[in-house]
This record gives sequence, structure tokens and C-alpha cells, in this order.
Amino acid sequence: MNTFTPLGAAALAALLPLAGHAQAAPAAGTADAGWRQCSSLQDGQARLACFDQWAGQLAWAAPAASASMGTGGGDAATAAALAALPAPESAPQPEPQITVKAAAGCRDGDYTTLSRFWELEEGSDCGIFRFRGYRPLNVSVVGADTVNRQPSSDNPNNSASSPVDYRRAEMRVQLSVRTKLASGLLTGNDQRRDSLWVGYTQQSYWQLFSHEISRPFRNTDHEPEVMYVYPTDAQLPFGWRWRYSGIGLVHQSNGQSDPLSRSWNRAYLMTGFELNDHWSLTARAWKRLHESAESDNNPGISDYVGRTEFALGWNVNKDNRVTLTTRHSFGHSDRTSARLDWLSTLGTQLVGPRSNLRLHTQLFSGYGDSLIDYNRKRTVFSIGLSLVDF
Repeated sequence: MNTFTPLGAAALAALLPLAGHAQAAPAAGTADAGWRQCSSLQDGQARLACFDQWAGQLAWAAPAASASMGTGGGDAATAAALAALPAPESAPQPEPQITVKAAAGCRDGDYTTLSRFWELEEGSDCGIFRFRGYRPLNVSVVGADTVNRQPSSDNPNNSASSPVDYRRAEMRVQLSVRTKLASGLLTGNDQRRDSLWVGYTQQSYWQLFSHEISRPFRNTDHEPEVMYVYPTDAQLPFGWRWRYSGIGLVHQSNGQSDPLSRSWNRAYLMTGFELNDHWSLTARAWKRLHESAESDNNPGISDYVGRTEFALGWNVNKDNRVTLTTRHSFGHSDRTSARLDWLSTLGTQLVGPRSNLRLHTQLFSGYGDSLIDYNRKRTVFSIGLSLVDF
């Protein structure tokens, strides 16, 4: 194996007799050029071969160098020649590439849909006092088989005295946000995180196409709530996983005065399960808080709207999600409702960046599409745009 040390010695020996003669300057220039040319090579074998050839040329140009090594002035000449040679230039080394994954938290695709939604784990936590979507932020065009032109109630003070010429086609606007107030209340610094939330949802039906009655808002429901979520982690049969349980308190009202006023208060329990992030099943069961008969705007609302709600979600792929939601009265009545939602992502890598904006198609049939319609059955089809999260 070739090494630089003996070659360097030979080169220095070749340079010694030139130190005291006039032709030393051209030799030094040649040595400098040869040294730099060899130092610039990147390949190790080619570089060694270049140094061999360079040293050989210097030895051929000064055959008497070996004799000078034995004189008293040889050491000084060697040192002078060594000082005249340039230092080798090290080959540039590529800078190391360091890839650091950003902490995406509740938007990290490595975690499941339920984990991101309720921030059940340390890695899916986005912190407190940050606004997030709750139910979809939605603007839709609505067509229905019927419209409630003269709302009524079992309370005689809450029945309209005359009809309004509403159209069956209208717009629906829904705003829904939430924020986390606290985290780790009972789980502490565990990898799992419990959380306390507050949320607000507002849904309005707008008679945009009824220009003859000045396009009024037919009804607007306000729904503030507070909920506590505790993470669970239990393996169930057929690959299902129990992910969370929780409790909540919710008020819902339409903010109108009699006879169109509607409102009620509920306490509820909730839970959620998932199967490999392809399927999810969530459930809520509620109990209406007592009101006196005089102040009850909508008696028997639980027999119409129901007492339980089940939502089965299917992540068809990363861009499409289908959810079936049903409500039941648990034997108190045969009235039920069902809602089918399809959310499809707008924006792909082919036509633009993937976004949180969705094409939202929905079909609803049953009671309680809005508070003013709590005791009226109707079928509604809507299509619009939804912002799922932000």
C-alpha cells in the first residue's frame, strides 16, 4: 500500500540540491503546482497515484539529492524545502443533513382520528386555550320535503298564531368552535391526557331565496356546552379499542321570545371506540334537566329528539369520511332520526395543497333538525362547504 511519508521524503531529497542554485525557483513552482493538483482530487486511489507520479518527477529532475542528505547542511535544506511546500488542502466534506419532525400535535397523522380530536395523548396534544373546530363550520344549500311555516308546541304559549310563507329551499350556516381549558387534571404527567373543554355551536336557517319576505333567518339555535374527557385504553374483541369516556353539560335555545321560544338543558355521558383508525363509534346518552311546566317551551322534547345518539364513522381514505348518526328514545317512543354525512377533502397534491376545506353532503330524516322543528318530522338534503378544523 502506498503512503505519503516515503514519497514525501523522496520529494524533499529531490529538492535539496536545488536550494543553492538558480534553477531552484522553477522547481519550487513546479512542486507547488503539482502538489495543488494532486490535493484537489477527490478519489483516494487517484490521489495517491498522483502523488507517486509527482514525487517521481521531482526525483528525476534532481538525481543528486540523495548525496546532499549526508551533508551537514542537508537538514537545513530539508526544513527549508518542507516550509516551501504548501499545506495539503482537505477535500470538502458534505454537511450532515439533520431532519427534525415538527411537533404537529393534534394535526399529527401518526395518531388516530379520535386521539387527535380529543387530544388523548401527549403526542396529540395542542395545548390549552387554542381554538379548534368542534362540529363542522358549514355553509350549505338546503332542500327539504316540508318547512315549518307555523311552529307549534304542547305548551299553548309556544304556538305561532299565523303562518309565514317560508320556502322549502334555504341556506344553512353552522359555526362551531371549542377550546381546552385544562389538561392532565387526573392523569398528571402520564402519556395519556384527560382534558376539560368548552364549546359553542350555532346553527341558522336562512331564507335567502324568499325575497318577498325580506330573506329572514327562520331559526337560529345556540348551543354552549362544557365537557370533560378521560382517556381510556382497552383492547376489545375483533380489534376494537376503547379510547375515551366523558361527561358534559349543554344548554340549547333559539334565543327567540314567545311563542317561538325553544330551550332545554341536558347532562350527558359519552364514550368512543375505534378500529385501526378506519372505523370509529361514538355514543352519547343524556338526561334532560327538570323545568317547571310553565317555563317549558317544548314539553316532551326528549320523546322527539331522543335520549341517545350513536355515530358510526368510516375513514374511506385520507380524503373522504362518511358518518352515520342516529338518535333514539330508548322505548319511550318510536320516533327516531338519522343523518348521513359525507366529507370530501378539497385540494390534492395534483391540483394544489391539501386543505381542511371539505365538500359536505348531508341527508337527514326525522325529528329535531332544529329546535323550532323539534316535533316536526322532515327530510332534508344539503350540499355545501365545511371547514373541519383550523
